[in-house]
Amino acid sequence: MQRTLDNGSDEREQKRMGNLGATELLIIGAVVLLLFGSKKLPEMARSLGRSAKILKAESTGLRHEEPTPDPHQVVRLQQQVDDLQQQLKNARRSADPTG
Repeated sequence: MQRTLDNGSDEREQKRMGNLGATELLIIGAVVLLLFGSKKLPEMARSLGRSAKILKAESTGLRHEEPTPDPHQVVRLQQQVDDLQQQLKNARRSADPTG
């Protein structure tokens, strides 16, 4: 039988996702502060924010961007398709025993 916790999640979900409370977050913050120093943290936070902003802008741009075909390339591809169709017709004629 599963135990339901106060927040509505079951015990297995809580174990799987971890339980980061205020104490754990404070410890992580203290370790980061010790590792990088108080002078580097604001610079790192700004850099991380800029990177996240750029990533978001690029991913949004990729989703909404539709490639525009080059007209010259479209003409070349159409000519290649026409040539291949003609070659196929010629190959069928030469392979046809009645023709």
